[in-house]
Amino acid sequence: MKKIAIIGRPNVGKSSLFNRLIKKRDAITAEIAGTTRDVKRRTVTFIDREAMLLDTGGLDKGCELFDKIKEMSLKAAYSADIILYMVDGKSIPEDEDKKLFYELQSMGKDMALVVNKIDNDKMKENLWDYYEFGTGDIFGISVAHNRNTVELLEWIASKIPDSDIIKEDEELDEDDDITIIEPELDDEEFFANKTEHDEDDDGYTYWDEDEMDGVVVDDTIFGNNDRIKEFDEEDLNHIKIAIIGRTNVGKSSLLNALLGEERSVVSSVAGTTIDPIDETVEYQGKQLTFVDTAGLRRRGRILGIEKYALMRTTEMLDNSNMALIVLDASEPFLDLDEKIAGLVDSNRLSCIIVLNKWDISKREEHDKIIKEVRDRFKFLAYAPIITLSAKSHLRVDKLHDMILEINENYSQRIPTSKINEVIEKALRRHTLPSVSGQVIRIYYGTQYETRPPKIAIIMNKPSGLHFTYRRYLTNKMREAFNFTGTPVLFKAKKRGEK
Repeated sequence: MKKIAIIGRPNVGKSSLFNRLIKKRDAITAEIAGTTRDVKRRTVTFIDREAMLLDTGGLDKGCELFDKIKEMSLKAAYSADIILYMVDGKSIPEDEDKKLFYELQSMGKDMALVVNKIDNDKMKENLWDYYEFGTGDIFGISVAHNRNTVELLEWIASKIPDSDIIKEDEELDEDDDITIIEPELDDEEFFANKTEHDEDDDGYTYWDEDEMDGVVVDDTIFGNNDRIKEFDEEDLNHIKIAIIGRTNVGKSSLLNALLGEERSVVSSVAGTTIDPIDETVEYQGKQLTFVDTAGLRRRGRILGIEKYALMRTTEMLDNSNMALIVLDASEPFLDLDEKIAGLVDSNRLSCIIVLNKWDISKREEHDKIIKEVRDRFKFLAYAPIITLSAKSHLRVDKLHDMILEINENYSQRIPTSKINEVIEKALRRHTLPSVSGQVIRIYYGTQYETRPPKIAIIMNKPSGLHFTYRRYLTNKMREAFNFTGTPVLFKAKKRGEK
């Protein structure tokens, strides 16, 4: 499959073009330079041919972060088969653009100069200035107004070989409307649906269990115990893994270490990752899709485009079935770490706690650090802990096998007979307490959903299943079956109740 890279300086409309071509708002767009930092990849259909489209960061220089973004973008351009070099038609040609254009052109790749922001007929005159680039493949378009894009699409399709023509039943509808969705929420509107809460002197936001129940972020309801994401049980070979944590704990470094290549921009600048970046690898017959999410900050420090990054992170969690909670083992843990882990628990994901930067932590305090993690994250007592270093790749190789094992636990279906053996033994040891003099009976239990395992307890009075007895049953199930790394959920029901 051919690779098409959209290259250019910051704020010329690369991500907007990317969104329009893939027909949805995937890449975050803003007027802030450096919004796109990592390379985003999606499969796109041009007329009747498929190709891989790459959205890259702006080619700028100055600080460490921008230098790394430029390096990653140029690497994508060198690996691409077709290059769309994008410029801002509202300004005069930049010498730096010419230099980069000639450098990429010398590689002998198919290359077009895309002059964006030609919003009306009068602005077409600006195109003449860009003919000095010396290419005949020049296209004056307006992504925002969807003007003059047909010729560009036809040119791209002409550069994709016949072998990449898609089957007839996969062709796009000619009437499909390609639109772009611009951000509409300001800071006040974004947080309008969140519950009121207090803020301690250290500036961190704290929620207790009651406050977390019903909190809404981007249509995701946290704390709703019966809200379980349904996955295709036949697709057990595809594991979607979100890498989550606060800023600067090493999430992007971990993604690169897991992939064995520099896929995500890494720098000392807090909040380097904005758009979630996903990459799929195959391991022992399984597809592992890792998603590097934006680092989460305390609410008072979420600025500008970071609010959209938070929305994307919650969306990724909602669509994942496993989370790697990354903690910085070289620094004291923060209450914010607990709140982030709470999002994973609320989404009922399988989970691994990753203690990163172990190579620079105080290893002699191993037991003390592990105990602190267990004390702080009691609600994730089922999650295994792995100590590693993403930078030096210490023990990163063990993480792949751990992911496969936990996916098996998360996806397993326990026979009804085995479940009832455990319930019967549990009842013999501790009977259910009566409620208002009424005897509470459990008739039987059966698993009716996986990912995570969800068990229905059929009773004469479902409200009589106290949370302490529910916890007791959970512990007995964990003793009988391997549920390491996965939550186990119970649903009390009456006979015949769906």
